[in-house]
Amino acid sequence: MQMCDIKVGFVGGGNMAEALIRGLLAAGARPENLMVVELLPQRRDVLQQRYGVAVTASSEELVATQRLILLAVKPQALEAALVPLADGFSAEHCLVSMLAGVSTARIEQLLGGRPRVVRVMPNTPALIGVGAAGICRGRHATSEDEALSCQLFAAVGTVEVVKESLMDAVTGLSGSGPAYVFMLIEALADGGVLEGLPRDVALNLAAQTVSGAAQMVLQEQEHPAILRERVCSPAGTTIAAVRALEQGGLRATVIEAVARAAGRSRELGQH
Repeated sequence: MQMCDIKVGFVGGGNMAEALIRGLLAAGARPENLMVVELLPQRRDVLQQRYGVAVTASSEELVATQRLILLAVKPQALEAALVPLADGFSAEHCLVSMLAGVSTARIEQLLGGRPRVVRVMPNTPALIGVGAAGICRGRHATSEDEALSCQLFAAVGTVEVVKESLMDAVTGLSGSGPAYVFMLIEALADGGVLEGLPRDVALNLAAQTVSGAAQMVLQEQEHPAILRERVCSPAGTTIAAVRALEQGGLRATVIEAVARAAGRSRELGQH
């Protein structure tokens, strides 16, 4: 489907919804084809003024006019968000959920019948068009629903189709992952400041270093360990630094962070 022909309704007008709106518009979507349900009047005004999209406080209005609906609320607000949609939800509708930890089966149960549901876990770099998202479909969603969902999220980054059993792992890795990288950038910059660099210079160098290293992994298709070995000269500065990182448990700590975030995602899905 051409992007200019896609019509999407958003339940929730927070940061992730705004990221996708921005990406869709940049990819050719029409503002008049996008509608957002948002309870806060100030937020409705912001979205309408920034992007020219339709806004409303009524979920009933959205489900009556939009066939593709993106659920972009907190997991704790799941039932409150779905109840107003359930009566108007039909076989013509497809719900794309961006809720961490919430299974397609749970959403299908709340909507009743045989609803078409797709589950997506995006991340915040979608705000600037370089996000990473995992996607899976529920029991009643079609391959066309999956393809359209991939098209939408490809407008703001990379998309990987995975089994639903792996969505909590996606949440722990890429969903929460930007926070880990922000902490790394902050720590790199602090190290530069410790060694005498001005704060703005250190932060710029740190951010660009992380960005450049990531691009090398993506573009050269080499394992990160191989790329790291190329930087580590015998008895050089980098291998001395790598030794410090290993002594500090960087690798194990990051692995544990992903596991804990995935575990918390599973916990959220049990409520």
